[in-house]
Amino acid sequence: MTEKEKYLFTSESVSEGHPDKLCDRISDSLLDYYVSKDANSRVAIETMVTTNKVFLAGEVRCSENVSNAEIKNEVRKAIKDVGYEQENFHWANVEIMNNIHAQSTDIAMGVDVNGAGDQGIMFGYAKDEHLGDGYEDHLMPAAISLSHRILENMAKDRKAGKLEGIMPDSKSQVTLEYHNGKAVRADAIVVSTQHSEELSQGDVREIVRPYVLDVLPDGWMVDEDKFFVNPTGKFVIGGPDGDTGLTGRKIIVDTYGGYAPHGGGAFSGKDATKVDRSAAYMSRYLAKNIVASGVAKECLIQLSYAIGVAKPLSVFVDCNKTAEVDEEKLAKVLNEVVDLSPKGIITHLNLNRPIYTPTSAYGHFGRFAEKDLFSWEKTDLVETLKKNL
Repeated sequence: MTEKEKYLFTSESVSEGHPDKLCDRISDSLLDYYVSKDANSRVAIETMVTTNKVFLAGEVRCSENVSNAEIKNEVRKAIKDVGYEQENFHWANVEIMNNIHAQSTDIAMGVDVNGAGDQGIMFGYAKDEHLGDGYEDHLMPAAISLSHRILENMAKDRKAGKLEGIMPDSKSQVTLEYHNGKAVRADAIVVSTQHSEELSQGDVREIVRPYVLDVLPDGWMVDEDKFFVNPTGKFVIGGPDGDTGLTGRKIIVDTYGGYAPHGGGAFSGKDATKVDRSAAYMSRYLAKNIVASGVAKECLIQLSYAIGVAKPLSVFVDCNKTAEVDEEKLAKVLNEVVDLSPKGIITHLNLNRPIYTPTSAYGHFGRFAEKDLFSWEKTDLVETLKKNL
């Protein structure tokens, strides 16, 4: 993002109970199930949810047989874990329609020779925002990180039985004021959360408040007239009973909250041969390691691929005038020190593992509790970069 002297910037997040995110969760849970059966499974699964119904579609290839009963069982487990036990959407009795079929042989042919599973462009981004304790190594745009953590912390307590009356479906939005590219304060906070009929808007406001205070840096809490909680006044009907959900409709929530470009491809339900996912992870990994190395204060990476072709067609690096070395040289070095073919990415980041369910909510990047699990968040390329630059 081009720097301006002063501006406001807003990012939103949605919880794991949001209908679109529930679909991401189901798709990624099924992906993990297939990968647990066969690490080289090919998976592209789409999910749609609505009142009392789940629709599955997509294509898979797996050396182990996975039955319809197994698939439906995984779907119910995912819904139960998110917390849906509502009259019009309950994990135990929701109707599940399974239309998953075998992978196209035309697609398989290109991937089997280590080519990309599709054409496309993928972006990765990192920035040192200096938000203080607990944010030292996340290297993410601040607004999306804060938005995620409000909802993630609420969900943890809800599932632990500490938030009585709060339901799974929720959204957050954080507006920050920037001075010369640095976030200096929060200007507005929005949190909407599904709740029981017994709770008033005022009740929900006070339930939400400590979660916002806990996440914001000291002194950043907004004035009361900029603190919006359930601004319509009531949010009782929610989840798939209130809104249809689809896999892949929250791609900005999944990445950088709009602060950096997006290639347009969704992640959830796709195995690592799909560069929509794996190359986006690698782009983030490269950008994060460049910033962590001190070579630049922020970094945007773009990789592009053609279906069936192993090497990227292009590697683009933009450090927004913060780089200490030439960006063209940076791109050349990245190509030399990391194998950017789909096979190379999968090997380097160890992506043929059932690790994807946790990515389905609260962002794929800048995660805290899962940073050791998410290999693309590691900064183990720093010394190699320093040596070659």
